[in-house]
Amino acid sequence: MKTVKLHDGNSIPQLGLGTWQLTGKDCEAAVLHALKSGYRHIDTAHIYGNEREIGSAIRKSGIHRDELFITTKIWNTQHDDPQDALEISLKKLDLDKVDLFLIHWPVPERNETWKTMQRLKKDGLCSSIGVSNFTIGHLKQLKGEKPVVDQVEFNPFLYQKDLLGHCKKAGITVEAYCPLSRGSALGDAKLCGIANKYSRSPAQTMLRWGVQHGVIVIPKSKTPARIEENMRVFDFKINGADMKTLDGLDRNLRTCWDPTGIP
Repeated sequence: MKTVKLHDGNSIPQLGLGTWQLTGKDCEAAVLHALKSGYRHIDTAHIYGNEREIGSAIRKSGIHRDELFITTKIWNTQHDDPQDALEISLKKLDLDKVDLFLIHWPVPERNETWKTMQRLKKDGLCSSIGVSNFTIGHLKQLKGEKPVVDQVEFNPFLYQKDLLGHCKKAGITVEAYCPLSRGSALGDAKLCGIANKYSRSPAQTMLRWGVQHGVIVIPKSKTPARIEENMRVFDFKINGADMKTLDGLDRNLRTCWDPTGIP
């Protein structure tokens, strides 16, 4: 599994398992299968309601904690006490710390929360801190330490090129949720044509596109075969011309929320 070096010196696996909308036994089984298949990066959040199941899967996997990279996020209703929010997540996950703690959404309290998160990092409750769903404007408003990642919806059909360019200049790594467009664009003719050229699935092709842009990708699946398939993206390379074709598929296709109108 390839890793990406974050600006704070920590490293993150470039591919992880997203767990949004995975709950209960399905979530635990998916995470456990992913860990047994070689995944070492699991992404969750308070609002997902699955931190206990993920903690259970981690324990059952038998994998040493130091080998894992676990992310969680503070939700919009928790900003009155970010430390309490993180401690609640840690208790559910049965962990002493998380590797990455994110502001899930650019709420008005984000700057005060960011100050507290910098202290939580110093106190050892999280190794790295970052944000999610932040636009360029939101990123520019943060004071103090730069976030290590901005986790946003990102794929060839929502190619946020300006945001990616800004983050690269600032030393912030982009992390892609919904890197497969929630399946809505997997049948695109140009995508399928390129996938066939490399004898890969459209999903693997979309993930590889993100990897070659230096983006962290966290596809979600509860299906064992797809979990394994999504991991096999580091043994081939898309050529420059085909990358440009994939770049050109952008049509601002959002399948989740849009933070661009938030001041």
